[in-house]
Amino acid sequence: MRKPIALVILVAALPMLSACGQPVADDKAAYVGEWHAQAMDVELTNYGTVRYKRVRNTTAGATTTTSINAPLRRFEGDNFVVGIAFLSTTFEVSTPPHREAGTWKMVVDGVELTRSP
Repeated sequence: MRKPIALVILVAALPMLSACGQPVADDKAAYVGEWHAQAMDVELTNYGTVRYKRVRNTTAGATTTTSINAPLRRFEGDNFVVGIAFLSTTFEVSTPPHREAGTWKMVVDGVELTRSP
C-alpha cells in the first residue's frame, strides 16, 4: 500500500515545525516562566515553547488529562496562540501576568495560575 506523498512529507516535517516557536517579545516577557494551579500547569519559555497540562474530573467520575507541547505562534492581545501549521489553540488570558502581594499571577482559561519563583 502506498502512502500519499503529502502525508509522508507532513509526518517528516512535524518535528521541524514544532521547533519553530516565536521568541517572546520584550513587552510580553512577564508571561515567561512556569505557572501552576492545582490541576493546571503552563510553561512558556523565552524561545517560544509552550508546555501545558490540565487534569479535569468528568461528571462520570473519570479523570481526563490534556497535554500540549508546541511552539508559540503569536500573541493576540493578552491571549496566546500555540500550535503548528493548521493545528493550533488559543489560550484565553482574562487577567494578564501581574504582581499581587509579591507573587506573580495570571488567569488562563478561567484558572488562576501562580508563577514559580
